[in-house]
Amino acid sequence: MSVEQTGRLDRGDGVELAWAALPGAGPTVVFLGGFRSDMGGTKALALRDVCARLGQSFLRLDYSGHGISGGAFEDGCIGEWAADAARVIDAQAPGPVVLVGSSMGGWIALLLARRWGARVRGLVGIAAAPDFTSRLMEPGLTDAQRAALARDGIAHLPNPYGDPVPITAKLLADGRKQSVLDRPLPFTGPVRLLQGMRDDEVPWHTAPDIATTLDAGDVRVLLVKDGDHRLSRPQDLAMLDKVLAGLLGLLAGG
Repeated sequence: MSVEQTGRLDRGDGVELAWAALPGAGPTVVFLGGFRSDMGGTKALALRDVCARLGQSFLRLDYSGHGISGGAFEDGCIGEWAADAARVIDAQAPGPVVLVGSSMGGWIALLLARRWGARVRGLVGIAAAPDFTSRLMEPGLTDAQRAALARDGIAHLPNPYGDPVPITAKLLADGRKQSVLDRPLPFTGPVRLLQGMRDDEVPWHTAPDIATTLDAGDVRVLLVKDGDHRLSRPQDLAMLDKVLAGLLGLLAGG
């Protein structure tokens, strides 16, 4: 079995981006994590194990301010995290890729698909959350949080998983610039969208919204009626395994 390699990439300003890569056949499967998540999560490691079993090359990474990468979370934004992902992918997987994006990672995957076109052979979204800053976050801000953003450039939002989340005016302004659901997205490769219907963070109808936006014809939305946002239960991971293996088989002509 191939041994996963790890490393760090200096993006040019002293901030180092952490990555882990598994050698194998192409296209390289790339896992793109969520907002304040990291490459050591359950889904990332499950996908690594799937790719190891299939002999498929695999790459996972941490954006700046996430996981073990350098930089401060508060300094980042969607566009910069997408650029971080692109830098690492270009350096470690310069050929064709299949992008698997979880939550915010689904947004970043769509941005990269728009940027790279046919280099992206396929997409898998796991509770993909494109445009979440403008569609979900901004409408829910309280008057006090809006005042803090105007006054200090930062506000702290409650977090069901731990400490309050720092949200910056920079993040919200950049999120509006990075929107992907406001116009057709010219990506024509196969797409699989996994979405829990008990997701308290991303409304389940987001997945059909994404499907409508894509130019691709081979788009399948898989709704999990009792699934939550994380989709990390054993049955969810088994579904992800089956979906990815099926997509790779399709791309290989099987």
